[in-house]
Amino acid sequence: MKYLLKTVVLFLAMSSLSIAQQINWVSFEEALELQKKKPKKIMMDVYTVWCGPCKMLDKNTFQNKDVADYVNKYYYAVKFDAQGNSTETYKGKTFTNPNYDPAKAKTRNGTHQLTMFLKVSAFPTIVFFDEQGEYITPIRGYQNPQQLELYLKLFQSNKHKEMSSQDDFNNYYQAFVPTFTGK
Repeated sequence: MKYLLKTVVLFLAMSSLSIAQQINWVSFEEALELQKKKPKKIMMDVYTVWCGPCKMLDKNTFQNKDVADYVNKYYYAVKFDAQGNSTETYKGKTFTNPNYDPAKAKTRNGTHQLTMFLKVSAFPTIVFFDEQGEYITPIRGYQNPQQLELYLKLFQSNKHKEMSSQDDFNNYYQAFVPTFTGK
């Protein structure tokens, strides 16, 4: 009986640790509504179901405790299937995927109109929006926790607004000291 109790306690403790490392994902519509009540920036993970680097981003970066804690504190996090079948409304326009084929739901499919509107052409891409839901920029490709930290902090602090050249970004990049761990 004591062994069973210890096992249950250990299981619950381990479960709570994994929950602490979870990003609170919401739909794009929910994020835009939440911004009206409590303004925060939006970080949108634009992925596809067949994309290997997208899966690595989920496993290696979004499961990182430092990343999850920072994103949950400063952003509304959205996962958006770039080839999915959802209906999205943004800036008064409705976006769908008219070429979606249910038979290809687990493979390459038609591209969602919102994906094209956001100028996403590679996967994964992380798209950032400001507190009013205005598009800031996409960051293409796989990012490890420390690489993503650079962008999360750049946009959260609005330092990107102070940059007008590649040299400005290079100076920020060179001075940046990551604090996120690799775990």
